[in-house]
Parts: sequence; structure tokens; C-alpha cells
Amino acid sequence: MKSPAHRSRDIERQAGYLKPEHCAPPPPRSSSGTMWFIRDSCGIVCGIITWLLVFYAEFVVVFVLLLPAKNVAYSFFNGLLFNGLAFLALASHARAMCTDPGAVPKGNATKEFIESLQLKPGQVVYKCPKCCSIKPDRAHHCSVCKRCIKKMDHHCPWVNNCVGENNQKYFVLFTMYIALISLHALIMAAFHFVFCFEEDWSKCSNFSPPATVILLILLCFEGLLFLIFTAVMFGTQVHSICSDETGIEQLKKEERRWAKRSKWMNMKVVFGHPFSIAWLSPFATPDHGKADVYQYIV
Repeated sequence: MKSPAHRSRDIERQAGYLKPEHCAPPPPRSSSGTMWFIRDSCGIVCGIITWLLVFYAEFVVVFVLLLPAKNVAYSFFNGLLFNGLAFLALASHARAMCTDPGAVPKGNATKEFIESLQLKPGQVVYKCPKCCSIKPDRAHHCSVCKRCIKKMDHHCPWVNNCVGENNQKYFVLFTMYIALISLHALIMAAFHFVFCFEEDWSKCSNFSPPATVILLILLCFEGLLFLIFTAVMFGTQVHSICSDETGIEQLKKEERRWAKRSKWMNMKVVFGHPFSIAWLSPFATPDHGKADVYQYIV
């Protein structure tokens, strides 16, 4: 009995599924022609909510936790640290959302293109029946992006994009920085609660005591929820990178046909070669250098 993965491969060989009229149209793209953006209503709403939650945390941290503090050095240091991490988190989110994750050109499954590949006798290429594209190894079709994505890990509505070969670095940085600012906000809120219990509540905030308590409780709830979620996601992504196996490949238990590399080399494939401070920057595009993205077992 064939596995689901093998059955899908057999379907992709059937020529009847490759007719252009059977292909779904691609989602609307930005008119600029350079910026990738998926116009999915759910993803757009999730992206806006993400930014609003970060801005809410900024508001509470600055106006409730830091400005009323008597220690100027404490306020300056924590304000600089929190705002810097929040900026990097939002920048990483924007790069993960607006970077082409590795979409395969749509509709390139033509006779002329296949002939140009100069395939060896017995060599098999797979064609996606949904977007009429030659499907590279380790590529999967996304029903939301309506494209085949190279090394697709999953589609994340919070970044309104697939996590794939070209934007996985930015997604990992996004989860890391969100986890860090969540932890930082929880620590500052805990110190603030202790200070307010020891002092008069009216002196530890520019807001009324009830409003201060509500704002802090909501911040703690948000911080704890996102700390757990993003820390788990960050750990999952790092494990996926080190093992060189995407989330979909793990879920489908696909046969491994690519060469095994060291964990450090797998990290360089995603974050760039060689190791540098640019690994932590959402503004630096990874330079693979000697890190070969695709190495297959012959």
C-alpha cells in the first residue's frame, strides 16, 4: 500500500492534471512588482493584531512601568532595551511578511521549459497540478499563497506568508525577539507590582490605581501567552533547521533524499555564511557563500 506522499507523486505524473484550465489563478500581488504580499483577509487581520499588541505593550511599558519610575538610569536602560527589541521584532515581522518565501514561477510546466532542462534518461521531474509549475525537490504547494514554495515549512497567518527557503531567517528572528520582549515586559511588571505594593499606588503610576492594575494584568497575560507561544515556535524552528527537515516533511514523513550536513552548516544555510552579527539583523539578507542549499544523495 502506497503512502499519501507517494500517491501525490503519482498524481503529479498524470498529464491530465497539467492543463492550464485546471490551474487556480495566483493571489493578487503588489503592483510594485518587487514586494511580495499575500492578500489574504485572515492573514492581514492577524498581522495587524500582531502590530497592535506590540504597540500596546510599548504603551504600558513606557507610560506605566518606566516613566513613573524614580530611577532615571533604570528607566533609560530598560526603555532603550525594550524599544530596541520591539523595533527588531516588528522589522523581522515585516521582512517575513513581505519577502518571497521561495515561490516557484507559476505556469512554467511547458514543453519548451522541460526540454530546456536537458533531463537525463530516467530522470523524473514533478509538476504541480494546481499551479502548473515544475515542482523542485522539497517544494510544496500552499493553498493560501496558491504557489509552490521551496523548502516550505508551514503557512503562518501571523506573518501572512509561508515560511520557506528565503524568509525562514526573518521568521525565526521574529519569534525570538517577541519572546525576548515578552520576557522583559513580564520581569518589569513583576518589579513594578512589588514596588507598588510597598509604596502608595497613587505614586507608582500616572494612572489611577484600578486602571494601572488592569493595564498591568493585560500586559502580563499578553506577555505570558506570547512568551510561551513564540518560545516553543522558536525552538521548533531551530530544531527543524538543525535537522534540515521542514515541518511538512516531518509531518508527511517524507523519504530523505538529500545529503546530511552538520547542524552548524544547516544554520549557515538559513542565516548566512559565515557566522556574523548579521545573523541577528532582519535587515541583512543571508549570504549562503559556501553553504550549499541543496545537496542530494545520488
